[in-house]
Amino acid sequence: MADPAMDFAPGSFEIAPLLAAHLAGTPLDDAQLRQLLAWELADPQRATAWGITADSGAAQLQERLDWLQALRPHHAALPLPPAPMEQYLELYWRLWLPLALSIRQARAQLNAPLIQGVLGGQGTGKTTLTLILRHLLAVMGYKAVGLSIDDLYKTYRDRQRLVQTDPRLRWRGPPGTHDIDLGLATIAKIRSAAAGEAVALPRFDKSLHGGEGDRTDPEWVQDVDILLFEGWFLGARPIDAGCFEQAPHPTAAEIATEADCQFARDMNAQLATYLPLWDCLDRLMVLCPADYRISKQWRKDAEHQMKAQGKDGMSDATIDEFVEYFWCALHPELFIAPLKQDGEHVNLVVEIDRDRVPRAIYSPALAIVEP
Repeated sequence: MADPAMDFAPGSFEIAPLLAAHLAGTPLDDAQLRQLLAWELADPQRATAWGITADSGAAQLQERLDWLQALRPHHAALPLPPAPMEQYLELYWRLWLPLALSIRQARAQLNAPLIQGVLGGQGTGKTTLTLILRHLLAVMGYKAVGLSIDDLYKTYRDRQRLVQTDPRLRWRGPPGTHDIDLGLATIAKIRSAAAGEAVALPRFDKSLHGGEGDRTDPEWVQDVDILLFEGWFLGARPIDAGCFEQAPHPTAAEIATEADCQFARDMNAQLATYLPLWDCLDRLMVLCPADYRISKQWRKDAEHQMKAQGKDGMSDATIDEFVEYFWCALHPELFIAPLKQDGEHVNLVVEIDRDRVPRAIYSPALAIVEP
């Protein structure tokens, strides 16, 4: 069979109008379906990640089209700025729908609760993505629930003791501020629960104790098919301790002093204690900006928006200090970038641009990642 992508010029084809016409009730004819398949195959890394081939791709895309139509009545329930579904069609098509379908397939093959990890730094949209996936998977007949690494923070009292022992842990978030045993017990219970048996998902309220946060009442769930487990360093693995011998660090400019290097060394060592939790993951996807420094501006934009609404928000100087603190603890170039090529532990990478639109989607185990 000839490759549909061979004679296809990506710039000559706009996908949104075709999908909009489909939503309006105009089924795609064979020529349009071939054109849609050619558009998919023109990005071989994304096509490979979603399992799209020249031979079987048409049937898979037809299934995606059918689900797109089925999701239309449910669009308003998604946690998105109010707008017609047509304005989100490219995100539905390129990421949300194929991702939900791949998770659905993995759950069906596992025939047991699936633990899907989602790693994403500040501002990457990981929390919104997990909420969208929960809605889409519900329409597909699967009960998905969410758990954040933030829900596993140690109690306020325990963190007060912790900061007295190590004043560098003045902000919650870095390795060492979480209750790993709580996470392990929660996942074990999700996996072993009988039909109809209630399971407690831990929850954390960041507004308590003047913003220091504390545990709150758990959320009780039952008959869970998929646990979407997300966090800013979820799945990150320790690196060679010798990497921190030099200050300033040649790759991570924010690690500028010997004190910074020592903090990074200690966080790297603490990260090893999280490996049993990461080993519970059945799958892991990584959301990462094309340039990790974009996340600082995203955080500032969010704080400015809160202030414009009359809410409290951090100053730009405080945001700089806050974000750089996390970069020093687990620098994205040192801990997140390697995951983009880690086919053993990561099944999907989504690189996003400044507008949070996917610019590259690939599977590290199946694709050659450009340096």
